[in-house]
Amino acid sequence: MKQDMIVILDLGGRNNTVIARTIRKLGVYSEIHPHDISLAKLSQLPNIKGIIINGGGNNLVDGVKIDVDHRIYTAGYPIMVVNHEPAEAKNKLPNWPESEEAIKEILHAFIFNVCQAEPNWNMKNFIENQVDLLKKQIGHKKVLLALSGGVDSSVVAALLIRAIGKQLVCVHVNHGLMRKGESEAILEIFKNQMQANLIYVDASKRFLSKLEKVSDPEQKRKIIGTEFIRVFEEEARKLEGIEFLAQGTIYPDIVESGTKTAGVVKSHHNVGGLPADLQFTLVEPLRHLFKDEVRLCGIELGLPASMVYRQPFPGPGLGVRCLGAITRERLEAVRESDAILQEEFEKAGLDKKVWQYFTVVPDFKSVGVKNHTRSFEYPVIIRAVNTIDSMTATIEPIDWPILLKITDRILKEVPHVNRVCYDLSPKPCATIEWE
Repeated sequence: MKQDMIVILDLGGRNNTVIARTIRKLGVYSEIHPHDISLAKLSQLPNIKGIIINGGGNNLVDGVKIDVDHRIYTAGYPIMVVNHEPAEAKNKLPNWPESEEAIKEILHAFIFNVCQAEPNWNMKNFIENQVDLLKKQIGHKKVLLALSGGVDSSVVAALLIRAIGKQLVCVHVNHGLMRKGESEAILEIFKNQMQANLIYVDASKRFLSKLEKVSDPEQKRKIIGTEFIRVFEEEARKLEGIEFLAQGTIYPDIVESGTKTAGVVKSHHNVGGLPADLQFTLVEPLRHLFKDEVRLCGIELGLPASMVYRQPFPGPGLGVRCLGAITRERLEAVRESDAILQEEFEKAGLDKKVWQYFTVVPDFKSVGVKNHTRSFEYPVIIRAVNTIDSMTATIEPIDWPILLKITDRILKEVPHVNRVCYDLSPKPCATIEWE
């Protein structure tokens, strides 16, 4: 079923994602596109019922005021213009109100009264549309997918299996930066239980060698992303007919990696770390979904809730939680302390309450006392946050007895650690991950 669409053109507005999510909650599909999209390219988008041109304080690029293709104003689409004053604009809104409820009322009137859109956006329709698009894009060729076992790659796998079946080849790369026991669990679930066409590659020594003495987080992410692609290319050479690379890119990845009216927050391995000489055509069926929508998509596809609601895990893995230059000593400290945190949160029922929780180990030491003697060892930092779409996050208040128990276990069970801290920084101004 074709879904009606409202297009948001980013002319420097700061609340594009709020608008997009609000429209989808009203039952109408929405997408955000750059301000300089051509009328020809815009016209190729399916079922456009209206356009919102969202201006703001960032509507300057290289000191020049930007605008959309002026032909869009007279192309026959219902248009709402916010905080921008082109002569052609008919429906003008000086500024968005502060409350989401007020924004919802404005959007409701525009979408249904002016645009006459139908509320036909839901996961069932989204999946049907994506399956059709994937079949047309891929044809009879084969697709290679990095199956990390995380939510995004698992949902992509399920969607591709529905669309192309055995044409999908899943590859799980153990880069040495996985959580404790994670690779073993992925093999059990996907290969033994789901009978996926799964190739397992242990490349841990290779990745750690490439990352040796690399401390800059952006460089680490790009090394990991590039090396992933190289591993896939090597595996692809062993196979016939591989022309596509599937990725679990979601919309927050795109936003945080930088747009034409917003700077880079941090590059994601599946956005900023891809090599220029990529040998595959990309398949990214989730690139316009927010995290909560990805989970709903997974449930609609029949994936178990335990998989869909599992802990989010960054593509670079523990590489961005072992801060600075990675050492095996600190990497193991991150892995072991994280396993303790996971276990204690599950015992306390916090695994069902907290969206993401993990530990990081920085590349500095502090003075302490262990076994009645001076120690000079690493701190472990605990982070626990709640979020809906990964764009903002709040801190989960953890009861002291639980924190004290986790601290006690980490100090007793994890080598080379003499201090435990709790991170109280929300997003913004902090990001969810430390690197």
